[in-house]
Amino acid sequence: MRRLLFSLLTLCAFPVWAAHGYALWNDLKYPAGFDHFAYVNPLAPKGGELRLVSNLRTSTFDKYNPFTIKGTAPAYLSGLMFDSLLTGSMDETASGYGLLAQDVQVAPDHLSATFRLRANARFHNGDPVLARDVKHSFDILNGPLVSPAYRSQLEDVAGLDVLDDLTVRYRFKKPNRELPLTVGGLPVFSHRWGEENGVAKPFDKIVMDVPIGSGPYKLGPVVFGKDVTYVRDPSYWARDLNVRKGTANFDRITVKIYKDNTARLEALKAGEFDLMRFFSAGDWARRVNGRKFDSGELVKAEFRHSLPTGFQSYVLNTRHAFLKDARVRQALGLALDYEWMNRQMFYGAYQRVQGLFGNTDCQAQGEPGTEERALLEPWRGQIPEASFGPMALAPRTDGNNSLRANLRQAQQLLKDAGWEYRDGALRNAANQVLQLEYLDSNEVGARTVMPWVRNLEKIGVKMTFRPVDFSLYQQRLQKFEFDITSLAYGGTNNPGQEFADLFGSKAADQEDSGNHTGIKSPAVDALIAKMVGAKTKAELLPACRALDRVIAHSYILIPQWSASTHRMAYNAWRLAKPDVLPPYSPGETWAIDTWWAR
Repeated sequence: MRRLLFSLLTLCAFPVWAAHGYALWNDLKYPAGFDHFAYVNPLAPKGGELRLVSNLRTSTFDKYNPFTIKGTAPAYLSGLMFDSLLTGSMDETASGYGLLAQDVQVAPDHLSATFRLRANARFHNGDPVLARDVKHSFDILNGPLVSPAYRSQLEDVAGLDVLDDLTVRYRFKKPNRELPLTVGGLPVFSHRWGEENGVAKPFDKIVMDVPIGSGPYKLGPVVFGKDVTYVRDPSYWARDLNVRKGTANFDRITVKIYKDNTARLEALKAGEFDLMRFFSAGDWARRVNGRKFDSGELVKAEFRHSLPTGFQSYVLNTRHAFLKDARVRQALGLALDYEWMNRQMFYGAYQRVQGLFGNTDCQAQGEPGTEERALLEPWRGQIPEASFGPMALAPRTDGNNSLRANLRQAQQLLKDAGWEYRDGALRNAANQVLQLEYLDSNEVGARTVMPWVRNLEKIGVKMTFRPVDFSLYQQRLQKFEFDITSLAYGGTNNPGQEFADLFGSKAADQEDSGNHTGIKSPAVDALIAKMVGAKTKAELLPACRALDRVIAHSYILIPQWSASTHRMAYNAWRLAKPDVLPPYSPGETWAIDTWWAR
């Protein structure tokens, strides 16, 4: 009898299935035993060099530890040097396949996920990747010495148990279908990283110690201020694994560093590197040309993708007294003439961002549905009343719309909020002048902002453009010491816990969190919790659409613009690529992962 009871307890204690991967909605594209991802060339030759330009706004780096708060690590370091338990594919939106993990077992109640490590997984120093390293990495990333964004993502993780040398089990505080992917995607590093004489340094003191990861590349030659080179590990343990086949094809990846955009562009034309992604419509339309483009050595190409638009926005910091009133925030947005900017400055290259979840099923449109209303109704009186009506759309100035009409509406909103023009300025009852500061990390941004500044002047709002060097810009963002700035938020098809970092009340008071707007709303917290706790896609969609409505009608973000293509110039004489762009490829990562040298 005791033996039978033990067997039953064992069955209850362990999950009932294990798999080669995990999908949020149980729709893995690739079956067990698949040979390689469909978008790679499994026979791609190895060798050669890919010469890139840094994708960071900083002109150099000062640490090799990409996880700590202070300092700047080299571009692409984390993705090239660290493996994770699971890795995603670029033709799915919410799936992870075993990399360090041989399999993953998710409990039927979704309160735990068990990962069994591959016995042949090795760090760069030859040590096996063991369960203690996974726990060490989790403990560090969930601790106080790294970016708080990790802690926000891991808030619902109760802990990690080491079951044996090759098995770990994450425990979750509540059912959450996203958490197996979240913890499965955490970078894993050796517990020996940063040891001196067998003694571990505090993690924030690990600065220039070369990371001990298990990824396909090691750190190679470094010339500070000029370039950093990653060298392919010829003994990379996962080189023949299905999720790695056809990837990491270059022997060397050198990332060059330039001080400004002009120097970068001229270096590309001179052939100093092989590939560059463009974010400036002006550069792309007028300055990507020259002899090497005429000869066909350099190719200018746009690759259409299916990625979410994200929500690149002007961010209004509601911690500032003048920006606490939603009517003031809405008025500022009405003064932005996007249609003129897209026509005159962007060469028609962009589309306007609409809400948080553009180009995904989560995008709210029209009137809220019955299920959305059911989620919003308990918060009536605490959220903008307009959330119960049509989805907010960014103001337009084309067709039957005009900037003049928008500015009149803005003036009325400001008047309703207690701001009136007198004594040469827009003033409130306390005789304070409505003056705001736009913070940017370089002077180039002034070109885009100044048309908006001029429109604001027409309604009496004074906004000054304040450029600072990037390190100071980062510090001020971390401490929320700004009125208005511009940030590019990435999109997602499956929003989850990361939105607690962006819009959660707790994050609003946490320095260096992602909640730059400072919004603190129990309703927003509840909708994010509904989103995170969704057990099916049918439960997720009303929650994310309701959140989309509340954020849009709160006017804490002024939507900017997005592109539906990756704009890249590359050296066609040195580089070869697969025929098909995977739909969810994040730009140059496609080239780094799957292209090869001719």
